[in-house]
Amino acid sequence: MSSTIAETSSPSSTRTMSGGEAIARMIRAFGGGPMFGMGGFQVLPLYEAARELGLSHHLIHDERNAVFVADAYAKVSGRVGLADATVGPGATNMLTALAEALNAGSPLVCVVGDTHRDHSWKNMTQESRQVDALRPMCKELIRVESIRRIPELMRRAFAVATTGRPGPVVVDVPEDLMHDTFEFSDSDFVVNPAYEAAPALRSRPDGDSVARAADLLANAKQPIVLAGGGVHLSGAAQTLTDFARATNIPVAHTLTGKGAIPCVDPLSAGLFGRYDRIANGLIEQSDVVLVVGCKLGEIATKRYTVPAPGKTVIHLDIVAEEFGRTLQPEVMLWGDVKLGLQDLMAALGPRVAGLKARLQPLAESVPARMSKWREEVSGRLYSDEKPISVARLITEINKVLPEDGILVADGGFAAHWAGLLFDTKRAGRGFVPDRGFASIGYGLPGAIGAALAAPGRTVLSLTGDSGFCMVLGDLETAARLNLDFTVVVVNNAASGYVKALQHLVYGAGKHISADLNEVDFAKVAQAFNCTGIRVEEPGQLESALRQAMATKGPVVVDVVVTRDPAKMLPGVDSRAAVIKKGDRIA
Repeated sequence: MSSTIAETSSPSSTRTMSGGEAIARMIRAFGGGPMFGMGGFQVLPLYEAARELGLSHHLIHDERNAVFVADAYAKVSGRVGLADATVGPGATNMLTALAEALNAGSPLVCVVGDTHRDHSWKNMTQESRQVDALRPMCKELIRVESIRRIPELMRRAFAVATTGRPGPVVVDVPEDLMHDTFEFSDSDFVVNPAYEAAPALRSRPDGDSVARAADLLANAKQPIVLAGGGVHLSGAAQTLTDFARATNIPVAHTLTGKGAIPCVDPLSAGLFGRYDRIANGLIEQSDVVLVVGCKLGEIATKRYTVPAPGKTVIHLDIVAEEFGRTLQPEVMLWGDVKLGLQDLMAALGPRVAGLKARLQPLAESVPARMSKWREEVSGRLYSDEKPISVARLITEINKVLPEDGILVADGGFAAHWAGLLFDTKRAGRGFVPDRGFASIGYGLPGAIGAALAAPGRTVLSLTGDSGFCMVLGDLETAARLNLDFTVVVVNNAASGYVKALQHLVYGAGKHISADLNEVDFAKVAQAFNCTGIRVEEPGQLESALRQAMATKGPVVVDVVVTRDPAKMLPGVDSRAAVIKKGDRIA
């Protein structure tokens, strides 16, 4: 990334334009990618400027989906995702997706229109306290009160979105400033290209803390790395993979941290926390735990029980406020994940070779444990049962998805099943779940965003039938854009996560408001001029997925899966769930 571009001291030409055009020109100056929204009078000048300037702007059917698309685009590309909305319901429709981006650390800039200031609070059409509603759901809300400040405030929006822990920034623009005109100079639209993508800026942990952490690792008997989504935000997956291979320290990951090291790497211990293969056992036996870019939230810690008390913890994170939130680390490394790992490696210095040799037995035990786990659960992974087992579905996805493929996972059990069983084949963000807020409905817009961010890469999305029903309208959007991706609908004719929990907590047959009508989503897809494939036999999965990936345009693969609520959650380890009062096991 280049350094700051200084404004020239020589006189520059001027141009009279609307506030909306000034916004569009700033987006263009930052190399903005595709933008999604649903227009209204308040944002018409922005739309007209996007047309005149040739910006990539697209109509979407729900503003929440617009932000979900922007979120997935940002997760996959690292670049700033863009969305817009008009006043009132357009703005408030963004709330759920903004919360996802905020919690996940996705760099977004969202422009929303607001009421004309000369008439605010006179019951204008669609008027609400939208600024108050939006503010807690974004990293920063910038209210524009002067048209001349639009370039300055848009620069700030991109800077805030891409620095520290990235996040969504909302720019609230009153109608009168969007439509009004001002004479801007060319120098107003000079930007620093560093803020086009995250991380725009990097900082190193302090040297004394790095040295202490290196000493702890060098003397550890059985260390382990716990990797979170911050590894991907830092672009540090290959750095972590190299670190693990150089030291023989195993790596476990969260749902968003999947791909921090390739899942197929011998040092990968897989998912840890609420669902795990072998990772929780390794954590229990560890003496030093290196937490990297991970917030240690409820799911990752199995409701704050993993790691158990008494472990020596080193925590590396870009957000100092995360230190001590759920456990107290011995060493706090405040800084960028990539630089922090590089500094740890340098601080270990010549001790690396000895550490690697000493941990060789530990490193060799990881693939042995993983192989044993696979043998124990092979009946589920390769099940021929009908309706189809979700474990079998993920097994087939592992088989057919290419090394550079991307799997988007909707909230609920789609993310849990894929988080546990899907294997990335290389370091990097090949798994895109919406775990910042875990809302369902992400699968389709997430696939749109991923496909736009990574043209030429195979994109598969896993969603439930309930979540898919929330966003069906934007199949039309995907078809209109002629995007190549596959949405796999896990069709269990239920709100499966809720039904499974009701079954676990209250007993067999005790469920309410969880069942859906049977729907053939392949026929639904065809009605939207998309390709639809329905799969009812497990033996058809591989060929159906391969056909879908080879088909141009959006494809919906409707997979009829188990209707048994006892089999809807990813308990592939076959352990019996013992529920005590107050427990939440899923």
